[in-house]
Amino acid sequence: MGINSVRRLLSLIRKCFSVSRGNRYDDRLLMQNGMLLSHNITSLESIESLDQVEFKVFSQWCEDGIIDWLVEKIPNISNTFIEFGVENYNESNTRFLLQKRGWSGLVIDGSKENVDSIKSQEIYWRHNLTAKHAFIDCENINNLINESGYQGEIGLLSIDIDGNDYWVWDSINSISPAIVVCEYNALFGDIYSFTTPYRPDFHRTSAHHSNLYFGASIQAMISLGKQKGYTFIGTNSTGVNAFFIRNDLASHILDRISNILLFNSQHREARDEKGKLIYLGGSDRCKLIEDLPLVDLEKNIHTQLRKYKDFYSLEWASNKRVAIVVVQ
Repeated sequence: MGINSVRRLLSLIRKCFSVSRGNRYDDRLLMQNGMLLSHNITSLESIESLDQVEFKVFSQWCEDGIIDWLVEKIPNISNTFIEFGVENYNESNTRFLLQKRGWSGLVIDGSKENVDSIKSQEIYWRHNLTAKHAFIDCENINNLINESGYQGEIGLLSIDIDGNDYWVWDSINSISPAIVVCEYNALFGDIYSFTTPYRPDFHRTSAHHSNLYFGASIQAMISLGKQKGYTFIGTNSTGVNAFFIRNDLASHILDRISNILLFNSQHREARDEKGKLIYLGGSDRCKLIEDLPLVDLEKNIHTQLRKYKDFYSLEWASNKRVAIVVVQ
């Protein structure tokens, strides 16, 4: 069975079993079909770009396939992970690793209700998983990691906290992940290194009613990755997560990828002041947040989107994929 056929089958099963993801039979069906997809994906020795190996079992935007392929190609990778911002863990970037490959890991979420939910699931006693309740900031992140028994080499770090993602990754010095997956905000464009200013209590929804003001631009994340010793290898096709490989391992992946691609986001998740979806798309989304404070990391100044005439490339503005050349 081809990759596309298995993907269609998995999508159909998801629709048929759209009840609680905690249902053990739903879980088994997702895993069985995830294993079929994995067999087809991991057998690919080389690919055009990361979007070629996307598939979704538990991840939100098809990161499962990308991660599975990367893990298969990196020799002697540590079978441990850390993931921030997992909610109740039904949708995450590491659950497939946990269940398919038997990895162990730490997940952290700012909601006690979510963490209690994780601990009540079968997955929590069937696998070596630690769930911790904490609101992550730059000051506590290394202690949270260390006190949970993690330090040095780990296989994967996934950061999705809808706010201080840039600042938190910058602060992490207690671990050395082989792979880093980090959310970026595509609305900030693909030209400049923008991030929201650091606030320990930053919360995406309360920061601005639109729910669009959070995180950092893709260029900010690429630059930070370089500073921390990581090679950027592309984003997922929905324009949400960027993928990085530690420099000493990058050749195992770069030799297998023809194109390093960036993708803009087409999500229409903007909300009005009452919290209702208003389905804005394209550059209209930027107008809602153009007066809000940002940091231009290259110039080291506080600024706003409205002060920049062009912060989208032509490809980004037209929602075409953007190819870059990686200089090692």
